[in-house]
Amino acid sequence: MISVITAIHNGLSINKVFYSFLKKYTGNNFELIIIDNASDDGSAEFFEQQGAKVIRNSKNYSYPVSQNMGIKAASTEHLFFLNNDIIVSPQWDIHLLNTAAANNLQVVTSTGIERLETIAKTKKVRLRWSIIKALFKLAPDGSWKYLNMHRAMYGHWEKFCSQRQHDFGTQILEGFVGNTVYIHRDAIAKIGLWDERIQAADFDLYMRCKKRNLEQGDIQPCHIALGVFVHHFIKMTVKSKPVPFYDAANLVSLEKKWGDADLKKYLAQNVST
Repeated sequence: MISVITAIHNGLSINKVFYSFLKKYTGNNFELIIIDNASDDGSAEFFEQQGAKVIRNSKNYSYPVSQNMGIKAASTEHLFFLNNDIIVSPQWDIHLLNTAAANNLQVVTSTGIERLETIAKTKKVRLRWSIIKALFKLAPDGSWKYLNMHRAMYGHWEKFCSQRQHDFGTQILEGFVGNTVYIHRDAIAKIGLWDERIQAADFDLYMRCKKRNLEQGDIQPCHIALGVFVHHFIKMTVKSKPVPFYDAANLVSLEKKWGDADLKKYLAQNVST
């Protein structure tokens, strides 16, 4: 049994796509915890109809606040933090857990468009995705749009993912891709909850794991599972004028929290951009 934690604010079309692949391709029994941040398009109702545990907020909270709500509601030790604008791959959760076990990791992410095994490969895939986004730019919103974009990008999704799993297995690369993050509950005890001051929470998570690794050595840095590919639509669902975060006044930048010296020291070349 695993816990899948996802924050949403509207996006019913992409939410339906997200859930259909999550249900189809998740290998373990899972509880789905949805943090609904004041959706008004039926998204909360949709997930309730699917049997998810939906935490309804009357305001639009930031990512870290939402994820901490999910942690408190989760009943398992295996916590998966997923964006809602993604398409998971077959057996994604089992492969992430196997990669974590094989490499003694308590924090691991999938790979994807944001970060692949080499800089050259990453640039190539990003270029292809930017072209496909441009082709569909004027298409009206709807689940069909996201499905067709995904099909145009990869062709046969299962074959694409199977080939990556065959090629890379449980190989890892230090860094992170923030749309699909696995954290064992023991890691939370070591590094703490998501810092609710930092909207760039995936960067901050990487920093905290790296710092803890260097100073105490009881946790490995965050790594990317190269054999587990998850597609991220990357800001396609962001409105031109999104609702401001209710807790925006509490948010600070990474630079303010860590300082330039520590950012350079810990991030180095090990993060996605």
